[in-house]
Amino acid sequence: MMIKRKLTIERLIKETLYFCTEQSKIQHKELYGITDGKAVGTLIEHQFQTHLNEKYEVIVGSSAKGIDLPSDDISTDIKVTSIKQPQSSCPFKDAKQKIFGLGYNLLVFVYEKTDEAKTQSAILNFVSCSFVSKERTADYTTTYRLREMVSDKANEADIIGYLQDKNIPADEITLAEIAKQIIETPPTQGYLTISNALQWRLQYQRIVTLTEDIQGVEKIVAYNNPK
Repeated sequence: MMIKRKLTIERLIKETLYFCTEQSKIQHKELYGITDGKAVGTLIEHQFQTHLNEKYEVIVGSSAKGIDLPSDDISTDIKVTSIKQPQSSCPFKDAKQKIFGLGYNLLVFVYEKTDEAKTQSAILNFVSCSFVSKERTADYTTTYRLREMVSDKANEADIIGYLQDKNIPADEITLAEIAKQIIETPPTQGYLTISNALQWRLQYQRIVTLTEDIQGVEKIVAYNNPK
């Protein structure tokens, strides 16, 4: 019996690259003609979790309970999305997530699906895959502007006004607390686009097309935008 090693972030990233490479060679008969992105995403998530489970000691969560890999040292949610519209939703905990990050890492698989009529199967080519550390999971524009405002010596009232203009979903007391926290500890620059909804809507276009090296955003598979 094979002794399973402990999963680390470093090993997670290595296995992700291997998984993307291998999956791009497989003919998925069960996905032929399927246009439901959720069905594709669920299949890939389960297959990746199974792949990890075969080799490593890993705690696997469930979408009902929160994030996919919830152990304290991994604390990573798996997101699978199509290159046509690279986005997904995640649970809303509180308004601060948009400013200070989701509170956990993201592993974002972005695929391009091609149906082959001859073989009645689908090919999933992973065109981009990124590990986004929790420090980088806030909203790009919101954090950029707030960092700028703090640098320009904005006061709490200025910050509250900006948060209200951006419809940050929180009452006045909470906004005042957030403003104080922003001035005391300015947020790290985020790289997601986060839209307000009953659940957060996360958009990954900026991550997919990122070409510069950013600490906390690991490009496992870099997107090569065809001209």
